Parts: sequence; C-alpha cells; structure tokens
Amino acid sequence: MHTYPYHNSHYNPEFWGVPEEEEALQDSVKIQNAMLRAKQFAVRQYDSVTNYMKSLGVSKPIHIGETGWATVSNGFYGPTGSRATDEYKQGLYYKHLRDWTNEAGISCFYFEAFDERWKDAANAQGSENHFGLFTLDGQAKYPIWDWVDKGAFEGLSRNGNTITKTFGRDMAELMETVLVPPTQKEQAEMQE
Repeated sequence: MHTYPYHNSHYNPEFWGVPEEEEALQDSVKIQNAMLRAKQFAVRQYDSVTNYMKSLGVSKPIHIGETGWATVSNGFYGPTGSRATDEYKQGLYYKHLRDWTNEAGISCFYFEAFDERWKDAANAQGSENHFGLFTLDGQAKYPIWDWVDKGAFEGLSRNGNTITKTFGRDMAELMETVLVPPTQKEQAEMQE
C-alpha cells in the first residue's frame, strides 16, 4: 500500500487543521500535534488495508510501498494551501513513520532519496520535485541531519559536492520556514 498524509492535507484534510481546542497552544505544539495526526492517518490507512485483507481471508504481509513528505510547494501544500510543506515537518513525519514501522515490523519504502526536478519540470517549486531526503546538489535535509553528524556520508559526494546539511546547519534558520497548519475553520473557508 501507499500512504501520503502529505497529499491528504489538501485532498482529505479532516486530520490536518488545528482543532479549535488547540488554537491557543504554542505554534510548535500545534505543528507537533498535526504531525502526530498525520502519522495516525497513515496508521489508520494501514489498519484499514489489513482489516480488508483479513475480511477476504488473505493472510499476507502488507508493505508500505511509498510514503513521504515534500519540502517545497508553491501549490496546494504551501503558504496559501494546507501549509504542510517544509523540512521540519518532513523530519517529524520521517521519524514518526520510521519509529512506528520499525516497532511494528512493517517494511516501509520512504519516498525518496533525492529531489527530482523532472516530476514537475514546468514548475521548479512544485511539490512533486521535492520529496527527497537530499537536495539535488546533495545537501542532507533536516530528517537526516543526525546522519551527517554521525559521519554516515563521509567521503561521499553528489555531483562533486560534499554532503552537508541544508540551512547551513542552522536550526533557527530552518524554523523560519515552518508554517503552522491552518485552523479547521480556516481550512473550511479554503474549501469553499
């Protein structure tokens, strides 16, 4: 199965908007809670597939063939859309999904290693171009900054570029790019 809560933050957003009871919380908590809801959305999809297969008498392992989170969007997921897009949220989603699938023994293909400019060639800022854990030039995005710190990429390069962290390793600079998801009320107004 594939699961993309990222896309569903626009197309099926019931889990995404900040609920009224959370509106007074700090922005960082709103973001954390939204990403936990995104993980739960993926878990519910997985459970739904599992239950359906069981109802058919099928007893086979279910693999997550694709899941991921984009880091750039000038469309449905950017500042004028669901506000789901940024490296910080990608990092939270990556961690939540890896923790869950590793603990549950579920194989999961996190999509994808590198950004790909050809997916939406006419729109460089299109989300489909930015699902990678690395930028095109080989910078490690926030979800794998710790791997850079641990030396996992020593001696490796991409197009001649040494593997470094995005945002010059500056967490404060990264956080300046993070948008809080809209409230559920704002979300409803966007859908009208």
